[in-house]
Amino acid sequence: MSAEIRPVGAVVRDADAGVRLTVTWHGEIVLDRIPLGFAVNGVDVGTNAELVRVSERTVRDRFRLRSGKSAGIHAYEHHESVHTFRAADGLEWQVIVRIARDGVAIRYALPALDGTARITGDRTAVTLPAQSRNWVLDYQTWYETPRFGVDTADLAPGAYGFPFLTRLDAGPAHILITESGIDGRFAGAHAVAGDPEPDGRRTLRFTLADDSVEVARGVVSPWRVILVGTLPDLVSSLLVDELAPAVSPELDDATWVRPGRAAWSWWSDFYSGAQLDKQKHFVDVAADLGWEHLLIDCGWEETWVPEIVAYASRRGIQVHLWTIWRDLNSPEDLRKLALWRSWGVAGIKVDFMESESKDRYRWYDTVLAETARLGLMVNFHGSVIPRGWARTFPQVIGYEAIRGAEYYVFFEDQALTATHNVIQPFTRNVVGGMDATPVAFGAPNRTTSDGHELGLSVVFEAGITHFADHVDAYASRPLVARFLSELAPVWDETVLLAGDPDSHAVIARRAGDRWFIGCIAAGDARTIQVPLERLSVGQDAQVWIVGDAVPASGLAESTVAATDAFSVAVARDGGFVAVVAPAGTELFRSAPRPHHPAPAVHPAVAEIGADGTAALATDAGARLRLPAGWSADRRGETWVIRPDSSLRPGQLGVVTVEQDGDGQVPGVAHARVVCPLTPGEHALSELPMLSFVNADGPVERDQSNGGGNPRDGQPMRVAGQRFDRGLGTAPASEARFHLGGRAETFAGAVGVDDESTGRARVSVLADGHEVFAAVVEAGKPVTTFNLAIHGVRTLCLRGETVAPEDIGVHVDWVDTTIHVPS
Repeated sequence: MSAEIRPVGAVVRDADAGVRLTVTWHGEIVLDRIPLGFAVNGVDVGTNAELVRVSERTVRDRFRLRSGKSAGIHAYEHHESVHTFRAADGLEWQVIVRIARDGVAIRYALPALDGTARITGDRTAVTLPAQSRNWVLDYQTWYETPRFGVDTADLAPGAYGFPFLTRLDAGPAHILITESGIDGRFAGAHAVAGDPEPDGRRTLRFTLADDSVEVARGVVSPWRVILVGTLPDLVSSLLVDELAPAVSPELDDATWVRPGRAAWSWWSDFYSGAQLDKQKHFVDVAADLGWEHLLIDCGWEETWVPEIVAYASRRGIQVHLWTIWRDLNSPEDLRKLALWRSWGVAGIKVDFMESESKDRYRWYDTVLAETARLGLMVNFHGSVIPRGWARTFPQVIGYEAIRGAEYYVFFEDQALTATHNVIQPFTRNVVGGMDATPVAFGAPNRTTSDGHELGLSVVFEAGITHFADHVDAYASRPLVARFLSELAPVWDETVLLAGDPDSHAVIARRAGDRWFIGCIAAGDARTIQVPLERLSVGQDAQVWIVGDAVPASGLAESTVAATDAFSVAVARDGGFVAVVAPAGTELFRSAPRPHHPAPAVHPAVAEIGADGTAALATDAGARLRLPAGWSADRRGETWVIRPDSSLRPGQLGVVTVEQDGDGQVPGVAHARVVCPLTPGEHALSELPMLSFVNADGPVERDQSNGGGNPRDGQPMRVAGQRFDRGLGTAPASEARFHLGGRAETFAGAVGVDDESTGRARVSVLADGHEVFAAVVEAGKPVTTFNLAIHGVRTLCLRGETVAPEDIGVHVDWVDTTIHVPS
């Protein structure tokens, strides 16, 4: 690989064309006369430029990847040349060129800028040969349009997203155009294809997401990266990560970053994120499969998140929570991250950024810095493509930036095609982890075979792979369950064994002494040959294959001994997986995750005393996680907790107790620390719940139950009367509150909300004893109550359906008030 600014070793100024770059591969020119430069405040500095000086150096470095196509320590060497020019108005600017074994990269700088300027355009452009072929997607800031193959002659003018793959003429040389090293100083870019030239060539121009970008002295663009090589070269390349900034010293030993496999309930059960019992089931099955993580998508409620974190920890499962980027868009909002981490949450999935602007990259900077500080893993959805953050911020374990399985949920008429899937390992997945949520057996209108779906589990790589389907869909298929149990959580090496973006992809990923092979194909049924010489697996390697049951439907298994190759028959749009192990070694090694005891903590609910502290007893080896601003001192087996002074009467905080458990995952238990109620009237809907159960989403505050999502209710109405305060529930339901024995009376009313029909039996329990009960019915006025609850520590509001036809009834507890005497 070499890159030259022609003639070799020198920069020339061409009065007509300006500064240009030529790229060669194995001594042959593959890209000729790439225009370089940019516009500053509307003035192009790339033409009529005077060369001032050239400096050169060798860049050698090592870095560690915690996840990705090749986790571990990597060394690299680049040749760097810095070419300084002077524009006609005297402004100095630079082209920085890096040459690696698998590509070339350029970026621009303004080394002597006084103050700030605005970058208003980019001259960088690549001209594609007339006979080349490309694999592209129509540009969208969150990269979720379908990818497709197109000859250069048929490439429509317009905007295309990175990475942009081209096979030059007849091959074998391919180029992959993308970016690296981006942060909040810059905006992202995409490619814009112009009209065809008379000889059939087509030019792609780098185009900024913003109309202009304010910059200061120094580097003013990310790296514009051009990978060059064969398809296997590109698939294994780490150049995008090599070009990214080095990790900070405090993150270099981020052993808390844990790649792996995750259960995810949203795709198969849309409202399940609000259901604690369903999340526990996903934990149980995931642990039995030996997986590492649980992602709870939209609908989770902070009341019970600590409970699921503790439940999951006892099986070595870590919990991740979904959120929207705009809910983390201020210093106050960012405090939520510390709160979630204090509960023992391991990571977040952040969604809907949907922008390449400089302002949005500044938001990314903030979230990356805060999650690194807190030790939270991050999965970006509705996001930009990877541009090297896996090196700089190892807690980034995935990005979406792909049309994945969620499109089966919302767009049944736009089901994913096998063709779209096959292109991904040659394009999007080359540049970084890709959370496509694979293996969707239950997808409506699916055209891919079962073997193809299972093949995606290997072919598609993400730091944490979130499997789309219900865990029961995997557990009920013995071959699938066995393979996904064996599937390694992290990869040591990735190799393309065979394939082409138009036909099929056979990807091998190594974990220790075993190789996992995945194949996905597009088109007619056929037999696919899998060469093994690049894997060095030795004589008579054991190969266990699970693939299409050709000519029948479904899956079938086989075991062969192979040294050089093996072949597999696949169905139309089919695929397969295989595990390859050296002869004489164990082929199957997985086991369910064991059960671990919970740490001891007493009491489960502790009140703050007159001295402003609360006491918790734990095992001697326990550690605490506290909300921000809290502190604790250990005195023997007792912790003295000092909450933040902002905790209001009746409010609570969660203290997390940890002790060593399953490897990286500590065993977790929780205690609530409550600020006692003060004399006066307290609206029940303003007090935190200790726990709740609800048939349809969370218990809602000051609105009706609505449906399965949080805050999706309406104003509460019973028999036409509106109520502004209260709790909206869906029986079977329970909502528990801590009173601490301080309240005297509990008053309010209850009825069936006008948004539903049916009847319900409702009751109030005081320390477990029923003190009120009634049957309420749709269309009838509320039933009032005024209850003596002197000395009661825990209050529970319960709702139950009366008959099977009452399923779906919604109950409103309205104007509910606690009175605390002076």
